[in-house]
Amino acid sequence: MSERLEDIAAAMVADGKGLLAADESSGTIKKRFDVIGVESTADSRRDYREMMFRASEAMTKYISGVILYDETIHQKAADGTPLVDIIKASGAIPGIKVDAGAKPLAGFPGDTITEGLDGLRERLADYYKLGARFAKWRAVIDIDVSKGVPSATSIGSNAHALARYAALCQEAGIVPIVEPEVLMDGAHDIDTCYEISKATLTKLYTELYAARVALEGTILKPNMVLAGKKSGKVSSPGEVAEKTIKLFRETVPAAIGGIAFLSGGQSDEEATANLNAINAIGPHPWKLTFSYGRALQAAPQKAWGGKAANVAAAQAAFAHRAHMNHLAALGQWQPKLEQAA
Repeated sequence: MSERLEDIAAAMVADGKGLLAADESSGTIKKRFDVIGVESTADSRRDYREMMFRASEAMTKYISGVILYDETIHQKAADGTPLVDIIKASGAIPGIKVDAGAKPLAGFPGDTITEGLDGLRERLADYYKLGARFAKWRAVIDIDVSKGVPSATSIGSNAHALARYAALCQEAGIVPIVEPEVLMDGAHDIDTCYEISKATLTKLYTELYAARVALEGTILKPNMVLAGKKSGKVSSPGEVAEKTIKLFRETVPAAIGGIAFLSGGQSDEEATANLNAINAIGPHPWKLTFSYGRALQAAPQKAWGGKAANVAAAQAAFAHRAHMNHLAALGQWQPKLEQAA
């Protein structure tokens, strides 16, 4: 495979393929396992991820790459095969989450700043040797209009950190996924989400240009434009698509390698329906696909339940969700296809 950053980025958003976000921290995967009654141990986490990565129908047909957590990129399957090699054998590209999480931004209550730049150059060199060819860094932008959140300082600090991270990735031969997530948790309406997302993306690309990041060798992992969960309003796929594409046309350069949406707490089918609506109103200047975690994994996790006897059923559930999102990435999904499963 080519090692040019722009070629790796293009492969990550190949027609109808998207990313499996399997980079949950140990704390997050424990919460997911608690729901299905499975103890979170190094072995159970390994068994679960091995089951996903060996799901050949999903991995070979619909998944272009997998975002891994530090533990997982070092792990071996039950038979001793490195999990990274199982991913590569499916034709997918291994990637790695490199940020150290969002911490409170001093002096700005309610705002956060993502940490992890210290020592990143050396860590990226190690991850490259382990097989990672792309990385991910997530900035978190919360919305609470009554408290003045987010502040301009929060948006600026996070955009600057994303740009520094992206430049270090490219220096290491790794494609940076830049993820400025405007959270959908608040009570805000869809237009507020649009305005905050616009301010965030505008600042992000100013910082990426200033850091001399080659945009062709980057992937944007953004939120969709949605009303907040606590607003009591559910945005229709048509409205989400219209406002999201308007936002991108105003802020996102056509030169970037592609766009892979986060699901951000949407239900499985909602994340698929909105992605489909966005692609159905194309063509667009960029490839638009998925980089979903829970929206790809919730169904297989439930089907698996920690039991070896359920592996085939869990892999079938994963293949179905991956197939639905494959169709959505092409603008060809229909609700009736969900009932057919």
